Amino acid sequence: MKVGVIGASGFVGGEMLRLLVSHPKVEISMVTSRQYVGEYVSRIQPSLKGFTDITFSELDYDKLSDKCDLVFTAVPHGTATEIVKALYDRGMKIIDLSADYRLHNAPDYDKWYGWQHPYPELLSKSVFGVPEIHREQIKKSQLVSCPGCMAVTSILALYPLVKKNLIDTEHIIVDSKIGSSGAGAGSLAGTHHALRSGVIRPYKPAKHRHTGEIEQELTEVAGKKIHVSMSPHAVDIVRGILCTNHTFLNNPMSEMDIWKLYREQYGNEKFVRLIRDKKGFYKFPDPKFVVGSNFCDVGFDIDEDNHRLVVLSASDNLMKGAAGSAIQNMNVMAGFDEMEGLRYSPLTPV
Repeated sequence: MKVGVIGASGFVGGEMLRLLVSHPKVEISMVTSRQYVGEYVSRIQPSLKGFTDITFSELDYDKLSDKCDLVFTAVPHGTATEIVKALYDRGMKIIDLSADYRLHNAPDYDKWYGWQHPYPELLSKSVFGVPEIHREQIKKSQLVSCPGCMAVTSILALYPLVKKNLIDTEHIIVDSKIGSSGAGAGSLAGTHHALRSGVIRPYKPAKHRHTGEIEQELTEVAGKKIHVSMSPHAVDIVRGILCTNHTFLNNPMSEMDIWKLYREQYGNEKFVRLIRDKKGFYKFPDPKFVVGSNFCDVGFDIDEDNHRLVVLSASDNLMKGAAGSAIQNMNVMAGFDEMEGLRYSPLTPV
């Protein structure tokens, strides 16, 4: 399968290429970057030295159509809108890693992103790219939009509970902590090492845009409007997310009941691991033990006195939260084994 990557000079684009160069059923036919046209990809993504001699090209839709069976778009939010539309109109298969086609309702873009979507008719054509939930739709789709990193990590934790109507859906609280790579490869005043190292920094404690994706997916499975309160924090790691999802049970549940619920939902899923160990220091999901892999680890604890079920979920924001999800979606779309190109155990220690 011949693929192209649009916008491959950043963290997510580099991770995409790292996975694609080793994928046994894929050939990288074209890689674009506005800034580095003509440069060897390995000069900008030095970890790829010896794996590929391809150079960055300028964005040319006709060449992409000729050379590629599928295209990944890994460009900033707001930039992908026109690119995806142009590719879609040419009949190409697209996996978009921006937020531009994640939300199904056009007014939600005004609410969460502050702009009006120019192609609302295309939103209904896009499938939200979580294979564990939307596998059958992804198989048939021309356009798949990968979820936000904190969104997918939380959605996978909460989905079984909302699906079975086991929790108070008026009071769902998501506390997310994410590493510095989540801010992208560009630099801002707060991302320099002197100001970023050692922090536990809350940002957007209310109304973070990933909330829209979580509410969308939970609302669809619940059949009623779900409201989620999400607060993210930047923490002193490079890669990784930990979501502490606070929920309140409608009725008492035992530990075995909850285990059974998650096993029924994810027992056959390759990339969701259930973590709750009575021994050792790795009792619950920990982002340190998913780095470099496409796993989302899910675990829980019960606060009986307050009828509270705390569900913890951890992922690598550049993998399950971005490039890994994209490759998994490609595998589903192409009919490949879902683990092709993703058979990596996490890196330990990091």
